[in-house]
Amino acid sequence: MRPLIGIPCQGNLRSAYRRFCVGQSYCRALEMAGGAPVLIPLLSDEQALWDIYQRLDGLLLAGGGDIAPHHFGQVRTAKVSYVDPPRDRVEMLLVRRAVADDLPVLAICRGIQVLNVALGGTLYQDIPSQIPHALRHNFHPDHPRNFLGHEVVVQDETRLAHILGASCIRVNSFHHQAVKEVSSELCVAAFAPDGVIEAVEAQDRRFVVGVQWHPEELVRDDPRMVRLFKALVEASGSRWQ
Repeated sequence: MRPLIGIPCQGNLRSAYRRFCVGQSYCRALEMAGGAPVLIPLLSDEQALWDIYQRLDGLLLAGGGDIAPHHFGQVRTAKVSYVDPPRDRVEMLLVRRAVADDLPVLAICRGIQVLNVALGGTLYQDIPSQIPHALRHNFHPDHPRNFLGHEVVVQDETRLAHILGASCIRVNSFHHQAVKEVSSELCVAAFAPDGVIEAVEAQDRRFVVGVQWHPEELVRDDPRMVRLFKALVEASGSRWQ
């Protein structure tokens, strides 16, 4: 059987129609890598969430809007947008439990930020206004989703370096927030040339990796991005071994 990989949904932020949804590219990438995606609604009943969680073999945190700054001890600035409180709550509950249980986790874009905040780290609320001389990191909506906006330098001797088999890659980039203070449970695995953190990982867990770019949009162009999803699926498949 394919490992079941849970993906928390996003809520009703940009439409009058009330829905829970996930971008198709995340599901397609997991399917390509041999996993079976399971969409997790933003339920208010925590027991229902735990009933779903207990059936999972892995967890994927997808991209999306900003995280409410009160979760990392900051006052919200005017640059913060598309905050989804139910999603913040559900994702933080699930990722804290997953890390504690050694459930494999892949966190993408917003996901790396949720992972860091859930484990005690902080964020830059807005790169252009808070990091002088930063590169451009948000290429939306001027470029396609697979546009390679800038380089990323991968740290030697990290799990990410082993998966990608490269010390420098070019990535797509669609974010205006970023990891600031790194959780004590994580280590930095990659930087952009301007010093913005692009990847983190937990080296004492089976598989906990967060990346700031969108590998799900690059799997048809770059085999290294497929390997990232395969690494999650393989770790999830070995959970019970």
